[in-house]
Amino acid sequence: MNIETKMRAEVLEIPEAAARFLEKSRGAVAEAGAAIRALDPGLMVTVARGSSDHAATYFKYASELLAGVPVASVGPSVASIYHRPLRVSGAVCIGISQSGQSPDIVEMMKSTRRGGGLTIAVTNFADAPMAEACAHTLPLQAGPENAVAATKTFVNSVLAGLALAAEWREDAGLRAALDALPEQFAAALACDWDPLADRLEKAGSLYVLGRGPGFAISNEMALKFKETCALHAESYSAAEVLHGPAALVQDRFPVLALGVQDAALPQVIATAERLAGQGADVFLTAEGAGAPVVALPSVARVHPLTAPLVLVVAFYRFIEALAQRRGLNPDEPPHLRKVTVTI
Repeated sequence: MNIETKMRAEVLEIPEAAARFLEKSRGAVAEAGAAIRALDPGLMVTVARGSSDHAATYFKYASELLAGVPVASVGPSVASIYHRPLRVSGAVCIGISQSGQSPDIVEMMKSTRRGGGLTIAVTNFADAPMAEACAHTLPLQAGPENAVAATKTFVNSVLAGLALAAEWREDAGLRAALDALPEQFAAALACDWDPLADRLEKAGSLYVLGRGPGFAISNEMALKFKETCALHAESYSAAEVLHGPAALVQDRFPVLALGVQDAALPQVIATAERLAGQGADVFLTAEGAGAPVVALPSVARVHPLTAPLVLVVAFYRFIEALAQRRGLNPDEPPHLRKVTVTI
């Protein structure tokens, strides 16, 4: 199959969409960042589902690594189903939703605001119900996204979280790294992951591994394998996989390990080599592992906190093509639709 899909068109728009967010939402990010700085929270919470929850996990690591402030994910059903108020006075509460429409997320953001939390909405629609429920809104500026699989809105959701962290912490290095992202995203679109596609064209399952912010991206990748390629994928921390799941890794079991130039890379490489030693077909997005681990290309000289996000852009180009190699249209995943409304 070789058709022009909505997903492919939107993946190719990622560099432009990122540049648009950095330009048009800069003021909103600065205001929200200043509000967090004035509050000086000891706790942050996130409210999200699906790909948006993976963006929230990415923000969790950014907050904890940059500021030492813990971030907890709150289940929307606590407010929408169980009607239980949370004690969030003095905390920052961030809701992430591409559409900003899902009733459970909207209700949780209303509840956290009533509970005294500083509420921030991250959404592609500045007039969405979730945005109206919050004190601050960071519009994603991604433009229309019609493909079922979120790509450019996911990237901009992570970008929004990183930009918020950079402004909150007044981190000049991270600000500069974010400004470099549109160009790095364009370079990522040219990365050739065909060796992995050759291995997965007929595969039935795989593991995706990451550490730190890379674990948030491994979660996103595993979801995309399922929804676009009908391929069962499980995401694990490169440490957690050794606590049981490694027992399933035998001859020719495929593993995608995400390595970036940060403090976790030596451990990710060690896990990749151990699983390869068990007979797995291991692919690693970094150099430095011994044979038979296969190195996949990635963009060089990227800030450690933004490098996993650059990886997902290369992955999106790869996964759209892999779906077609497997005879599937990634725009038509069974039983899914663009906006999922939950209560």
